[in-house]
Amino acid sequence: MNSTHQLNAGLQATGIVSDPWLDGSERFQADPVLLTATRYRDLCAAATGIAAVHDELARLVADSPELADSFFGLTRWQRGMWQCSAPDWHGIARADVFWTAHGAKVCELNSDTPSGEAEAVLCNRLVNRPDGTFDPNAQFAERFVRMLEQRAHACGHTGALTIGLLYPTEMPEDLSMIAAYQEWLAAKGHAVVLGSPFNVGLAADGRATLLQVPCDVIVRHYKSDWFGERLPVADGDALCADRGPLVQPLLHLLQAQVERRTAICNPFGAVLTQNKRALAFCWEELARFSPTSQAAIHRWLPRTCRLEHVREDLWHDKDRWVLKSDYGCEGAEVVIGCDVDQATWNATLTSVVARRWIAQEHFTAERDADGAVVNHGVYVIAGVEAGLLARVHAANLPTDHAARCAPVFVRTAEGMQ
Repeated sequence: MNSTHQLNAGLQATGIVSDPWLDGSERFQADPVLLTATRYRDLCAAATGIAAVHDELARLVADSPELADSFFGLTRWQRGMWQCSAPDWHGIARADVFWTAHGAKVCELNSDTPSGEAEAVLCNRLVNRPDGTFDPNAQFAERFVRMLEQRAHACGHTGALTIGLLYPTEMPEDLSMIAAYQEWLAAKGHAVVLGSPFNVGLAADGRATLLQVPCDVIVRHYKSDWFGERLPVADGDALCADRGPLVQPLLHLLQAQVERRTAICNPFGAVLTQNKRALAFCWEELARFSPTSQAAIHRWLPRTCRLEHVREDLWHDKDRWVLKSDYGCEGAEVVIGCDVDQATWNATLTSVVARRWIAQEHFTAERDADGAVVNHGVYVIAGVEAGLLARVHAANLPTDHAARCAPVFVRTAEGMQ
């Protein structure tokens, strides 16, 4: 029998997850999410299918570079990141997939700095796996390390590697992921160095450095839009104190990437695919895509539009739409029309900078016996499904930090209950 108390204690004992609580509330649950084999395959098909759509999208924009300005509205430094990387964007991503009466729906693909990897792997390890199920995260660490090794090999680096983990050291939210990465990489014989963008330099041999240590690979867990200009998304928003681009660290990293001295993962091309206007591009420019991608978009991606093109139609149709800012994450800057009153909806439409927002058709996710919704975060590594983060939250809320991480297992026989 599992209990959340036992799970929390086990997580703390790993030394990777130091605090299983957030603002005094538990952020884990021991009761597992159980998936049938068929549903698991459908969730994975949706995630990998939409990842493939994003790959085609990146190639389409690389072939028509004017789209980076005319459709995506990238800033000067964002455009530089894209131009230095295009069409390379992928290493690891996480698709947020919900189950509905019409099957799987992908609300977005986190292709820049996906998180939750440690929680996904450790939760499944620390609870009793039900009989007749398998752990979809059992090979996650191996697949992640292998992907980094392959990217290093493409830059000419073989054998034991020096791998830098680049992250916002002043923010504790993803320290568990950094600690897990460090453990997984060290177990394969690789040297690991930690640092922030302010610790980035350039070695004489052209490799990027962290704390003056030349790196064969840098795992970039610092958002691409944070490297560039940080601009308001709504009227009245206070300007960020650090709103200017991180010029020197970014130039060092881009130079090492372009010259293939250091593999950057995820590549800076994710600045385009992470922009939620990519979701609008899928629908507004549907005819540009291959028949396979068009079918994937129709099947798995809710209709999405740039806000400036549809705002006038949204005032009295709020229940049909969800508003999202272009680089918001973890539930931030998301307004679900059917869950706010008309005054809040009107105020949002009035105040937001339209070119920084999208409108996505609302869908109703399946609820469990307690009325909660499961966000199935399907990890995609090198284009292939690699694991699953289950987050459980109230049906009327976005998936934010209040969601509870749960173990997730897949039944090995279709008829099992």
